[in-house]
Amino acid sequence: MNVFHLRYAVEIAKTGSIKNAADNLFMAQPNLSRSIKELENSLGITIFERTSKGVIPTPDGERFLIYARSILKQVYEVQDLFSKKRNRSIFSITVPRASYISKAFTEFSKKLNAETDTEIFYSESNSLKAINNIVYEDYKLAVVRYNECDEQFFKDMLEEKGLKGEMIARFSMKVVFSEQSKLTLEKNITPQVLSQYIECSYGDRFIPTLSGEEARERARLSTSKRVIYLSERAGLFDLLAENHQTFARCSSLTSDILKRYGLVQRECEEAKEIYKDFLVYKKDYRLTDLDKDFITELCSSRRKYIN
Repeated sequence: MNVFHLRYAVEIAKTGSIKNAADNLFMAQPNLSRSIKELENSLGITIFERTSKGVIPTPDGERFLIYARSILKQVYEVQDLFSKKRNRSIFSITVPRASYISKAFTEFSKKLNAETDTEIFYSESNSLKAINNIVYEDYKLAVVRYNECDEQFFKDMLEEKGLKGEMIARFSMKVVFSEQSKLTLEKNITPQVLSQYIECSYGDRFIPTLSGEEARERARLSTSKRVIYLSERAGLFDLLAENHQTFARCSSLTSDILKRYGLVQRECEEAKEIYKDFLVYKKDYRLTDLDKDFITELCSSRRKYIN
């Protein structure tokens, strides 16, 4: 028994005629009759009986047809699902929590073709997760962020996993805090000044060679005794806006984000580590039109906001 047998039986039941069913199925009547006989023999039942008015299902045949129609419905749904997927444009990327990238993605989303079926997967996470998403989760692109002092480690990792990358941005972090914070009164923002405030940081580990504690210490900007670790960007901005004792370090924020949350950003004296954002994908991957459109917006946003 196979799917074709199920289709043959359902078509015969629908038309009430082997001849008409054969015509609809574009096959010879004897071949259709033989296929139904093979199906009946394999099941050990009689599916149809012949009458003066054509063929009608037997009681066993009626029960069989209930299952046959159900199975065919699922087969058609699966075929339809993946047929549409073949004609669907898919874009997937994992990125660091960065304002300029989020802005690029927003502009990219505004230009999606209304006539094309499109699925977009946009994830914010750390660099290790971004790489794993490409290697194991079928994501196509990632933006990997790392401290310049860890560059060789990441280059070796990309090579080992069959990935390649191109630099998108090189920058130092800015200190971000509420426009109502007393930090606005400071002429120079230094780690010593910041140690009196609550540091907010993304706490997820992203350097596999470091322990969780070492990674968190690396990410800290000050010697503050009070540190809050978060995992998502909106929560960070809400906290900075509402708690005027807090600060964070970020790549440059866009003007609309600063205005929306009432934040300011400043340079931190004595702490100007260099970071890099790399666009990463598999070596054998060919960029799609959607990929290229996003990269165009990403480069435009970087030129506008990263300095």
